Amino acid sequence: LYPILRVLFISFTDYKYLSQDPVQFIGVRNYFESLAEPILYDCLPRAAQFTLMFLPGTILIPLVLAVLVDRVRHEGVATFYRIILLIPAVIPGPMIFVLWKWMYDFQIGPINYILVNVLGIFTPQTAPQWLGGTSLTLPAVALFEVWWGLGYHTVFFLAGLAAIPRELYEAARIDGANEWNLLWRITVPRLRPIMAVLVVLRFGSAMAVIDEYLIFGGFNRASPTYTWTVYMYDLAFKLGDWLQGYASAIGWIGALSMMVVVAGLLYLF
Repeated sequence: LYPILRVLFISFTDYKYLSQDPVQFIGVRNYFESLAEPILYDCLPRAAQFTLMFLPGTILIPLVLAVLVDRVRHEGVATFYRIILLIPAVIPGPMIFVLWKWMYDFQIGPINYILVNVLGIFTPQTAPQWLGGTSLTLPAVALFEVWWGLGYHTVFFLAGLAAIPRELYEAARIDGANEWNLLWRITVPRLRPIMAVLVVLRFGSAMAVIDEYLIFGGFNRASPTYTWTVYMYDLAFKLGDWLQGYASAIGWIGALSMMVVVAGLLYLF
């Protein structure tokens, strides 16, 4: 609780970490000033745009994979699939970032190598610029994030599938249900609590992504990766006297915006 309450308190002050001036209580001025900043209305939609790219893939793809793995009857093969899926989830974050930064590299990355030298879709001059603040940067980050969490999210759904009685499927098949009916009439409704947990957790993490943006996009304000979290970090630890009171207000604005959406998601589910 202390960091949360501390940030809340300093958001009502003019606290500058590197300044020697005494801290003054200024009420809600930080909030009004930050809400009047045009850059905030660029940063929040960028985070929402990334979330819309990331969230469907982190729910739908693991759901399909979980259903496929759950249908494997050979225990050894099923265990092998689970281990393969979980490998990305246990790789440390910095190693993942370095790996994907290399894969996306414009000149030596294997993705562009395949597109240029193997498939011949592009030339070395017209190959996609995945990173560096281009329009492809957010989709590129979303793709690697979906891959990174694939096994972790699939295991969530496998746990939910294990709780569904097999007799339901057998009875439905006797009544003439096909695989599509089984998925939409039995599997998906009974996995709704799992989906609710994943959607809420991953919405929060997607809206608050920062490490990946700092590594792939840096502090270029024109970059699509310059979201409200990077803006907050930039103010608090990079610029001038480190305006941490002002940055704290931005953090709370972002957090409260997320809480409103999370409440709506919980109501929906």
